[in-house]
This record gives sequence, structure tokens and C-alpha cells, in this order.
Amino acid sequence: MAQVLATQMIDDARVRVTRFDFAPGDQTGWHRHAMDYVITTITDCHMRLELPGGETRDTLVPAGTAYRREEGVENNVINIGETEMSFVEVELK
Repeated sequence: MAQVLATQMIDDARVRVTRFDFAPGDQTGWHRHAMDYVITTITDCHMRLELPGGETRDTLVPAGTAYRREEGVENNVINIGETEMSFVEVELK
């Protein structure tokens, strides 16, 4: 299992901003989000979301798209595309 490259860009009293760069097949590993967060895609992101209970969801999030989720989300994110994918995550403290 290849791990994603996570580059912390900002971590202050209000936000934590991290860039995630995935080669094909890279994954985040299982994690639980401790804060509300916003994802903004840099590239098209062909991702598989592994969810608790064995559920999986394949999705394409186009480049330049943003979405938000609330604290408590548990998942493993995998690049199922044939090219690199990148996004920036902004966690709200």
C-alpha cells in the first residue's frame, strides 16, 4: 500500500491546510476527520472512498471543484485513476 504525499501548508489557530498528492494507487489509509473540512481539487480526482462497514464509493471530482464535510467522517481515499491526482484540504478549527 503506497501512502499519499501530504504537505502541510498552513497550521494556525483557525485552519490547517494540507495538499495531498496521489500517484495512481496511492491511498490515505484509514482515518477519522477531527474537524469540519473543505476539499478543493487541483486535478480531476478519480477516487475510491472506502467507508466503515465495507461500503465503497467510486467517484470523479472534477478539477477546480470544492465540497465540504463535517467532523467525524471516517474513510480511506484511494486514487483509482491512471494519472496523479491532487487536492487541498482546509480543516476548520
